[in-house]
Amino acid sequence: MKNMTQGNPTKLILLFSLPLLIGNIFQQLYNISDILIVGRLLGVNALAALGSTAPLYFVFLLISFGFTGGLTVITAQKFGAKNYDLMRKSMTHCVYASTVLSVLIMSFLLSFLHPFLILMNVPEVILEDSYNFMAVLTGGMVMIVFYNLLSGFIRAVGDSKTPLYFLIFSTVLNVIFNFILIYYAKLGVVGSALGTVSAITIAVILCLMYMYKKFPIMRLKKSDWKYDKGFMKEHLAVAIPMALQFSVLSLSFMIIQSVCNSFGPDVIAAFTAALRIEQLATQPLLALGIALATYSAQNWGAGKLARIRKGVRISALISLSIAVCISLLVRFVGSSMISIFIKDESPIIIEIGKDYLRISTFFYFFLGMIFVFRNTLQGMGKPLIPLIGSCVELAVRSFAAIYLAKVIGYKGIFYAGPIAWVGASLVVMLGYAVVIYHLKASKTKNYYLMNKHRIGLCSSITGSNQTPAAE
Repeated sequence: MKNMTQGNPTKLILLFSLPLLIGNIFQQLYNISDILIVGRLLGVNALAALGSTAPLYFVFLLISFGFTGGLTVITAQKFGAKNYDLMRKSMTHCVYASTVLSVLIMSFLLSFLHPFLILMNVPEVILEDSYNFMAVLTGGMVMIVFYNLLSGFIRAVGDSKTPLYFLIFSTVLNVIFNFILIYYAKLGVVGSALGTVSAITIAVILCLMYMYKKFPIMRLKKSDWKYDKGFMKEHLAVAIPMALQFSVLSLSFMIIQSVCNSFGPDVIAAFTAALRIEQLATQPLLALGIALATYSAQNWGAGKLARIRKGVRISALISLSIAVCISLLVRFVGSSMISIFIKDESPIIIEIGKDYLRISTFFYFFLGMIFVFRNTLQGMGKPLIPLIGSCVELAVRSFAAIYLAKVIGYKGIFYAGPIAWVGASLVVMLGYAVVIYHLKASKTKNYYLMNKHRIGLCSSITGSNQTPAAE
């Protein structure tokens, strides 16, 4: 376990984010291995089938990630406050809520999967493969949700290394399973989905075993399972806005993919390959943001506002440096990697993918700021501003994709994401500044009232708005 309420913030955040970075890279390799094996073994149409459904899958993946992340914010806050009884009670309520979420997602997807694919303009030539791939992933949604939840529990107590180890192991299993099921069992894209679900299931089992063995304070008792309606509301007050935030983001991805699908398999395949390279390259920015979520949650629970502010300032500078480095790296190295995803290397597909990377790399700084300030606000239990930022991102991304695609063709899609990053980053940065201003004003007011009471100018302290994070 790692207590992040004491010690050097820079060292703590960087050390905590390093395993997250490695884990996120392996998570992307997890996804890349799917499209790499499918693209090389089955061809462009199969790769396009995976790419055309990716936003639909990510809608529900990100909803589960946001929802479980919001739930475990409360767990981390209780750990930071050293209230281990409430921490365990938080874990059981997270399990209750996550079970309901996974059942709802599975039921909804299985009922409306085919209409969704039609709505997303999935070409007829790849429709059947797209449907089969998504149907299998939907069946494994319970395991996906609970892997995110259990990883969140482990990170909530300051352990960012163990989820990394499990992720590395499951990534290796995913590659092995995919290759066997596609190359030897001849299951096509269904084999890719089966390999993913099987690997995640094994990771869930390993997380459960590790938590029980290594963290005695996380061993649940019968009394921990007693349902508390008010306590559940406390969790949902953070989890639902975070889930909505991620659903809004993923909805914008669906709109972009829908527009992209209208340009045919070549553009879909190129966009899929380029996007995976970008997602892999920007993992340092994401890891830094996730580390800040745990850091700010623990320090919020411990009542250390100034420490949160210091961590944010340091992280913003680090994020700027990282953004510059990876922008240069992707522009001059990453674009040459697109061809590895294509079975029969097509100059047209490769050039389309390079066009996307040439455009997006100029805007990585804004993406980094989104991760820093959004995760900090979430860790502080302030999910409304990130949700507003996501709505802005949805509106800008969707308008830009639809309008620019009509004006300049498929390249218009490539400008949509970067423009949306600019808008969303401004919202969360301004929102963070407003939150900090009000917290400092509240602290000053409380200090004034307390001293007024001490010198006898008032009989009691009234109207105090003491915040738990005011130092």
